[in-house]
Amino acid sequence: MMPGYRFLDPAAVGRVKNLPLVARKVVQGFISGLHRSPYKGFSVEFAEHREYVPGDNLRHLDWKVLGRTDRLYVKLYEEETNMRVQLILDASSSMNFSSEGHLPKCEYGAFLCGTLAYLAARQQDAVGLTIFSDAVDLHMPARSGPRHVGELLRQLERFCRRDQLPVDGQPKGTRIADTLHKLAFRLRRRCLVVLVSDLIDDEGDEAVIRALYHFRHRQHETIVFHTLDPAEIELPFDEMTVFVDMETQERLQADPSYLRPYYVEAVEQFLAYHRSKARELGADYVLARTDTPFDVLLARYLRSRRDAALRGRK
Repeated sequence: MMPGYRFLDPAAVGRVKNLPLVARKVVQGFISGLHRSPYKGFSVEFAEHREYVPGDNLRHLDWKVLGRTDRLYVKLYEEETNMRVQLILDASSSMNFSSEGHLPKCEYGAFLCGTLAYLAARQQDAVGLTIFSDAVDLHMPARSGPRHVGELLRQLERFCRRDQLPVDGQPKGTRIADTLHKLAFRLRRRCLVVLVSDLIDDEGDEAVIRALYHFRHRQHETIVFHTLDPAEIELPFDEMTVFVDMETQERLQADPSYLRPYYVEAVEQFLAYHRSKARELGADYVLARTDTPFDVLLARYLRSRRDAALRGRK
């Protein structure tokens, strides 16, 4: 465990640490035993042992080690390989929104990223972090090792503080599509791309989907955590309210009780569009409501991903 980092909650990590973050598609590398290599002709000779985690293939248990130590270990072979994970966090001004009793979306996303970084490092995979708003604010290529992960967690704290304002004091817009296109070119080796964002983009929904297709074209695997506050989905206000766009500062006075049916329908269409398009391009889509504890959300998702990966290998 790596204590002392705000976005690495020990209690939450304890609830998900035995759930592996597995690659469904082939990956490149030579380390961990959780993922399959894209290369043919590799030796399948024994390389080393690793402690058993739920989801490992029981055929690879070393029964001799179990008899000597009374502990479960699996054999790793040279054909098995490591994964590269690139976490991409939206830190635009709209991600600072929170309704009463809930974390701002950026902080919620930072907890997701911090926990996923720890899980990847624990299984000896390389992990990187990209933080963006109207431009790329930070890009850390995927690497392994505790020092690298520690710096990644420090950068999450730097960019996702509720009391933090942009350096120039101005709200930041969102350019998701532009950022993703740039990253698709920059990530030269196949990796698992994890996007954490509210998907509210200045360039529109179709531009975001085209950028996600760019990742598929370059053979990256993608997970989208669509991060939204429950108030953004349900519009639970009753009285005449002044709504302020957090990115443009545009103000609009409206009666929520009148708007609610139309608003909720528009939001449902927004969610359905991204869900269906993610399915078309083979990406995982997870609606991450900030009223769901992030560790509960992650545990539910990782179990389903693990089970799907196991079914795919049978």
